[in-house]
Amino acid sequence: MKNLTMKNLERGFEEAQRNGLKYVGVKIQMEGFPKPEIIINPIDNFDAKLEYYKKAYNDDLTLKTFNGIKIVGFTFEDKFNYIQVLLVD
Repeated sequence: MKNLTMKNLERGFEEAQRNGLKYVGVKIQMEGFPKPEIIINPIDNFDAKLEYYKKAYNDDLTLKTFNGIKIVGFTFEDKFNYIQVLLVD
């Protein structure tokens, strides 16, 4: 995904919830690490996790306290293993 914004991420969580999908996967690139990290959020955590992302990340999805951490992708799915297929290089 290119040019991701907080608005995109919000819409992703909203769409996942609206469609009853069980997981939102978030791909995070961290300065100094060769591979991105994948965080998989279960449906019960959607509201709290989205609020966390909105407080902790800028509109361009860089971490407010350190711009070497950035959300570089996300997806939402009903099966855990689909997240892996879509987000892991």
